[in-house]
Amino acid sequence: MAELRSSLIMAGDDAPFYRSLFKAMGYTDHELDHKPIIGIANTWNTLVPGHFNLNQVSEFVKKGVYSAGGTVVEFGVIGACDGVAQGHIGMNYILPSREIICNSVEIMAQAHRLDAVVLLASCDKIVPGMMMAAARLDIPAIIVMGGPMLGGIEFDGRKADFTSTDEAKGMYSVGKITKEEYCALENTACPGCGSCAFLGTANTMGCLSEALGLSLPGSALIPAVYGERLRSSFMAGRAIVDLVNKGITARKIITKESIRNAIKVTMAICGSTNAVLHLSAVANEAELGMDVVREFKELNKTTPQIAKVNPAAKWDMEDFYKAGGIPRVMSRLGDILDTSAITCTGKTIKENLEEYKFEYPENPEIIKTVDAPFSTTGGVAVLEGNLAPDTAISKPGAIDPSLHHFVGKARCFDSEEAAEEAILGGVIQPGEVVVIRYEGPKGGPGMREMFKAMKYMYGAGLSKTCALVTDGRFSGTNNGCFVGHISPEAAEGGPLAIVKDGDEILIDVNEGKLELHVPEEEIKERFKTWKRPEKDIPRGYLRLYAKVASSADKGAIIKN
Repeated sequence: MAELRSSLIMAGDDAPFYRSLFKAMGYTDHELDHKPIIGIANTWNTLVPGHFNLNQVSEFVKKGVYSAGGTVVEFGVIGACDGVAQGHIGMNYILPSREIICNSVEIMAQAHRLDAVVLLASCDKIVPGMMMAAARLDIPAIIVMGGPMLGGIEFDGRKADFTSTDEAKGMYSVGKITKEEYCALENTACPGCGSCAFLGTANTMGCLSEALGLSLPGSALIPAVYGERLRSSFMAGRAIVDLVNKGITARKIITKESIRNAIKVTMAICGSTNAVLHLSAVANEAELGMDVVREFKELNKTTPQIAKVNPAAKWDMEDFYKAGGIPRVMSRLGDILDTSAITCTGKTIKENLEEYKFEYPENPEIIKTVDAPFSTTGGVAVLEGNLAPDTAISKPGAIDPSLHHFVGKARCFDSEEAAEEAILGGVIQPGEVVVIRYEGPKGGPGMREMFKAMKYMYGAGLSKTCALVTDGRFSGTNNGCFVGHISPEAAEGGPLAIVKDGDEILIDVNEGKLELHVPEEEIKERFKTWKRPEKDIPRGYLRLYAKVASSADKGAIIKN
């Protein structure tokens, strides 16, 4: 075993100074003598259902650490709920919270000379924030999820989840259901704790943590209420001590090859478009020098989509788990992946997959093979054109094939709220492209999700006759014809800023095009009179983030 980082404070002439502080909390010589000090970064709280069970998960991680000969220290990390934050100023804080999570883990690990970290998380920005911290610190690290929520009552042909309530609101606004039917979902959509029951950003990033090798094989999709979730947490505690003993740090796991593996898994499962932002940020923290957006563009062409779950199909995360989850997907991808990549088990992906035991039978309606895929190309696409000179992101795997090529007239809004009011008010007509701008990393600030707008369009029956484009982003549960992450964003003088009502817009997800059908000279003329709108940004973190955030195509990171 390599020399422990913690030996700086646990051994030597100055050790009594530091050890006295640990002993003030009841730590013993047995725990402090020549044992790796394993930090548990715990995002438990009672605001986020995906994190509600993390204290219990933590107890099983601790058991695993102690059984393997390590000593545990635990600290808290913030974690905000995308669902609770939807549709108001709270969403402005969600993506920027990712950087705070990363920074706080770095501070605690460095200030206290931790030998390794187990990172407990479940939800949208928390998991990638933990990934970024692991990459930045480059010490042994494992990510442990709290697990997905079970599905609720059947609604609209599938098991309900919390997004069903917004779809129901759209249905209620056009008279498809009664107010009683809409309100009843409040008690039946979310039957218990866990990350949301669909393949949104939370579960996508859990899957990608597994694909990267930062989580134990098969652990990403174990439902929150299953006993297996706790057994897996125990094994993660044992595994982190093994990583310390073997000297396997995070950057030996987070490599260009493993990032590409994660991109391929995103394509294969039709994961959240937010994965592009987050993998870009992780690669940046690992100092890999990768253009992750370009990697997505290229790998879309060569990676088939072999899995379909909600929002691309009716199946939820429990169904996906029982169908074999990420181990089944990675096994099916086979040589498309670099299976020589090392993982947090200390073994390669190839070795992990050879040893993995599937507990449930296959479900070919959920996971297919590369020879007979749902699509020969990946579920996430990169678009370019005069409306997105620095790229934009779409999700063909969750878009009805009839909308893969869409031409419509622009209907422009300078905020999410204005667009939602128009949708619910019956203003949007079939054949239109809803344009929502000034919602990018700087302009929002914070790059809010246009989640509710898309759900309202679905509920109002517009999801197959309209499209939505934005410099904001989307929830992983959105479907319909949409394009987000448009770069440069409108607030930075991107072409989205000068689009007018009635302009024709082309969206072609198969060809990777996003075009404004306005002559170049006219675009230049419009920019001569364009001024960035003034926005009153609250004093504090949002104002700082607006000044230093990068564009979406660079991961919306804080540049330093």
